Amino acid sequence: MFACKRSLMVSALRVIRSNQVVVVSGHGQRCMSTQTDGEARIANILKEKFPLAASLKVVDISGGCGAMYEIHIESSEFKGKRTIQQHQLVNQALKEEIQGMHGLRIFTDVPKH
Repeated sequence: MFACKRSLMVSALRVIRSNQVVVVSGHGQRCMSTQTDGEARIANILKEKFPLAASLKVVDISGGCGAMYEIHIESSEFKGKRTIQQHQLVNQALKEEIQGMHGLRIFTDVPKH
């Protein structure tokens, strides 16, 4: 699962084809409009932990091997909390999954209504 090589991660090409982003690497192609199992698992955990989330996006940025993810989450549950506190909440929700990751990028925000 974590057999991605850094050179492949760095050299992955993004190609626009039929309005879809396709990641091309040494492991083949993956259409970005479908979620990997890891993306779906992380998204489900975050939906459960942050039921008031106005938006949530989880992307495997390691080319599909599950080594590194980027998370964008906007929730009113972050209101009144500093960024570090918001990120700590996300880290706590993903405590088990983080153990098997190489890295995680977190972007949090409060909905602007």
